[in-house]
Amino acid sequence: MPKSARPRRSVLYMPGSNARALEKARTLPADGLILDLEDAVAPDAKELARKQVCEVATAGGFGMREIIIRVNALSTRWGYEDIAMASKSGADALLLPKVESADAIRHMEAIMEANGAPANMTIWAMMETPRSILESQQISCASPRMECMVMGTSDLAKELDCAHTRERLPFITSFGLCLLAARAAGLAILDGVYLDLNDEAGFEFACHQGSELGFDGKTLIHPKQVEPCNRVFSPKPEDIAWSRQIIEAHAEATARGAGVVVVNGKLVENLHVESAQRLVSMADAIAAMEATTSP
Repeated sequence: MPKSARPRRSVLYMPGSNARALEKARTLPADGLILDLEDAVAPDAKELARKQVCEVATAGGFGMREIIIRVNALSTRWGYEDIAMASKSGADALLLPKVESADAIRHMEAIMEANGAPANMTIWAMMETPRSILESQQISCASPRMECMVMGTSDLAKELDCAHTRERLPFITSFGLCLLAARAAGLAILDGVYLDLNDEAGFEFACHQGSELGFDGKTLIHPKQVEPCNRVFSPKPEDIAWSRQIIEAHAEATARGAGVVVVNGKLVENLHVESAQRLVSMADAIAAMEATTSP
């Protein structure tokens, strides 16, 4: 499971070249913000976006929100300088697009360390090509800085030449392979974006599907998607109550030296307690975050 109980229900892309959007980001109830230097920025605006994003990340003021800078790929003329400058920005993580090998992660790590990236600045990887998916296990273990995988379903659909349907069946194999790789390595993993802003029912369906598959949250392209995404990916009150109940019952049984715990007629084993502890930790982390972002 992921290394920490950090909420990543909603992670919103923000265009790095839009100064007003970057300022507004401080008030949005998203768990994380991806300040984007790649797809959302035109070539002639790349350098301005880099400067703005690094200044915004350095200035802070985002509360408990996680700040991630998506750099350009190392194969572009902007990639190296993006990583070098972002390493000094104070962002929580850098997101590398088009990752197709463990070597790409190690190359990024070397640039970060050469430019003074703090030890707690992590690496996120976009999984958006067939080779990304096939190399997901190696990518997940490429560096101690690896923290999260992000599904890039738009690019993946283009590369697979598949239909982007409501049920997303063409992506299921890719989702499964990346989920397995992420969980085996103790990483977080986020679902891809939903492009139709007018299809609220379809978006909510995708959120429920992503939650059921095991994603920690979803990447978003518009602030209007944050609230429904947070709602779907939050632990349900009844699940939180049940988890607290079995944690308490197990602790009491352990104190008595009992080897078996039955709660409301259900056998509770260690694995259930571990899952309950993770859920309660996440619920507490969400409550703490929402207390700092509510109006």
